[in-house]
Order: sequence, then structure tokens, then C-alpha cells
Amino acid sequence: MRIRDIIEGKKEWRALMARVKALPQDYQIVYKEIRKYFFKVGPLELTDGTGLLSGIIDLFEEGAALGKGVLEVTGSDVAAFCDDLIKDSKTYADIYQESVNQEGDKAIKKVTDITK
Repeated sequence: MRIRDIIEGKKEWRALMARVKALPQDYQIVYKEIRKYFFKVGPLELTDGTGLLSGIIDLFEEGAALGKGVLEVTGSDVAAFCDDLIKDSKTYADIYQESVNQEGDKAIKKVTDITK
């Protein structure tokens, strides 16, 4: 990654955070919790730029402009809203699980080969 890419990434991030700060307080709180949740769960789209988070901000801006409360936009179960957004996405947890499974398969194969 070049310095220019890092600088551009920071500019994009700052622009996103400025949009979040312009939202009503309840939207800001829910957005921060969603972001925290995604950073824990680790959908790969978060590393491909800011598309997923930017899309959520777009949705929140539309809801706020229509005078809706944030839970009218997300539903009362915000975690389910998040899970639904990434249900078809690969996560870091998925990649880790695949690597663990592969290592386990290799170990079982070795044991099987030794005992033959």
C-alpha cells in the first residue's frame, strides 16, 4: 500500500465520519454500535473501501430526512439488521474456520497414514 492510498483512505474515512456527525444523535449512536459490531464480526467488505458503511450512512441520511427514528429504519433488533446485511458475505471468522478445518483434516490424514 502506497502513502497516497493511505492518505486517500484517511480522507474517505474523515468524510464518512463528518456525515455521521451530521446525523441526529440516535442515528449516531446506532451507527457507532453497528460499526463496532462489524469490526468484531469482520465482513470482508470493510477492507474493500467503505462501501458497506457508506451505504448504511446513506440509508440513515434518508431516514433522518424523512423524520423517521433510527429504529424505524433498522427495526428494533439492530444485530439482526446487521446480520441480514452481511448474510451472504464472507467474514474473517469464516476464513479462520476454514483454515482450522483444513489443519484438522491434515492432522487426521497424517494420523491415518501413520496408523496404516
